[in-house]
Amino acid sequence: MDDSPRTPVIFDLDGTLVDSEPLYWEAGRRVLAAHGAGEFTWQQHTRFIGISTVETMEALRREYGVDAPVGQLVAEKNRSYLQLAARSARVFPAMLDLVERLHAAGHPLAVASGSSGEAIEAVLEGTGLDDLLPVRVSAEEVERGKPEPDVFLEAARRLGADPARCVVVEDAPPGAEAARRAGMRCVVVPYVQPADGDAAFTGAGLLFAGGQEEFDASRAYEWITGGAGTGQADSPDGAR
Repeated sequence: MDDSPRTPVIFDLDGTLVDSEPLYWEAGRRVLAAHGAGEFTWQQHTRFIGISTVETMEALRREYGVDAPVGQLVAEKNRSYLQLAARSARVFPAMLDLVERLHAAGHPLAVASGSSGEAIEAVLEGTGLDDLLPVRVSAEEVERGKPEPDVFLEAARRLGADPARCVVVEDAPPGAEAARRAGMRCVVVPYVQPADGDAAFTGAGLLFAGGQEEFDASRAYEWITGGAGTGQADSPDGAR
């Protein structure tokens, strides 16, 4: 077990580190169109942000009445996504700043994502994050995807860290809930801004409700390394 004083930090990938959700939407739209399904809008896609590719395609197969097996649809979507990501994946600049600070200070770092292992590797390599985030866990490698805690617990295990010492950085309600169930503190930077009164992120230790536009790497770093407690969300300037 890691006894380093440095806080282990586990990052979600899509929508948190990388602006890849539009690419996943386009990949899903192409797959459904190829199978003669109806229109798949961005608004419909937002329901699946934070959910694994397998679970997403299972739901879409049912909703659109697609005959092809789920495994085939997942493979088709992954192929389409990899083609798009190879030329279009973009890391959020402030998130890159946070990762670089944590890496330079010696914090154990990992990625835990609902994407396939192949997609995780391709995106990290394509954005230059691969050397900074050496530990990766895909939902394909665990029994249950988010909002269950399996991917985060497996990431902690691979880091050799006590889950209670870990901090998760997330963008979606299923991921924030998975962090809570794993017993980990959580920084939330919503990809889709929560509605007024939305309780999805109430368990976040630090919430930047305005998303990436309000995210401040310095404040997040200070909160992570300062060992802020769990429970009531902290409210630095620019976050609430």
